[in-house]
Amino acid sequence: MAVETPLTDAQLDEINATLSELTPQQILAWAIDNLPSLYQTTAFGLTGLAAVDMLSKLTPNPPPLIFLDTLYHFKETIGLKNEVERRYGHPVTVVRPRGVETAEEFEKKYGEKVWETNEVLYDYLVKVEPAQRIYHQLGVKAIITGRRASQGAARSTLQPLEVDVTGLLKLNPFFSWKFSDVKAYIDANNVPRNALLDQGYKSVGDWHSTAKSGEGDAGERAGRWQGKTKTECGLHVDYFELKKKLRLQEEAARVTQEERSSPAKSPHIQTIVSA
Repeated sequence: MAVETPLTDAQLDEINATLSELTPQQILAWAIDNLPSLYQTTAFGLTGLAAVDMLSKLTPNPPPLIFLDTLYHFKETIGLKNEVERRYGHPVTVVRPRGVETAEEFEKKYGEKVWETNEVLYDYLVKVEPAQRIYHQLGVKAIITGRRASQGAARSTLQPLEVDVTGLLKLNPFFSWKFSDVKAYIDANNVPRNALLDQGYKSVGDWHSTAKSGEGDAGERAGRWQGKTKTECGLHVDYFELKKKLRLQEEAARVTQEERSSPAKSPHIQTIVSA
C-alpha cells in the first residue's frame, strides 16, 4: 500500500517495525512500490553505490539520482559520477550552489575559504540550499540515503524510514549494515568505487575537509573534518535550526555594521538567508 503523507508517529513506527526485519534489497523493493516521488541523493560513497547497484537489479527504471556538486569535490569523485552514468545507463541530476558553476565563481561571489570563515554558511550554500531547491523543482517527496547506524554520532540511532522537519521522507535501507557488509557487497558485485579509498582515505567528501586516515584513527568516517566536533555535512541536520543560526549571524553582522558604520565583513549573509 502506497505511503500517504503526512505520516503519524504511529504509522511511522509501524512501517519501521516492518522494515527493520528486511534486507536492504527488500527495503528498496518496498520503497519502489510504496514511497511517493522517490529519488536517490548520493555523493557516491560505498553505501550509496551499493544502493545504485541493487536498484539497477530490482527495476529497469530506478529512482533518479541527484548529486550535489559543492564545486570542491575531488576529481576522482567527479570521475566516479561519470563512470556510474556509463555503467548503469541513467543520467545523474547535478546541482551546484546558486548562481555559480565553478569554485572560482563561488569564491568571487561568497568569499574565499568559507568553510573556514563560516562553516554554517558554507553548509547552507553548497548542500542545504541546493538540495531544497532541486527537491522543490522536481517535486521530491522521498529520498534514499546511504546512512548507516554503524557510522556513529547522530546516525547511531538511525531507523529505516525517517521524516525530517520539512516533511521529506528519508529511507535508510542500509541502517543495520556495517562497513564490512557494504564492502563485501561492493567486491562481490564489482561495483565501481572511488579510487581514493585505495589511497588511504576512509571517507571522501570535499577535498578541503577530507584527509587520509592515520594509523589508529577510529570510526568509519575518520579523516573527515579533522580537529572539529562536526559529524554531518549539513544535508542531514535540522533545516530550520540551520536557518535560525544563519539569521542570528545576519543580525550580528547588521549590528556590527551599524556600530562601525561600515560594510559588514560577513559575505552576503542577509541576501543568502532571505533568498
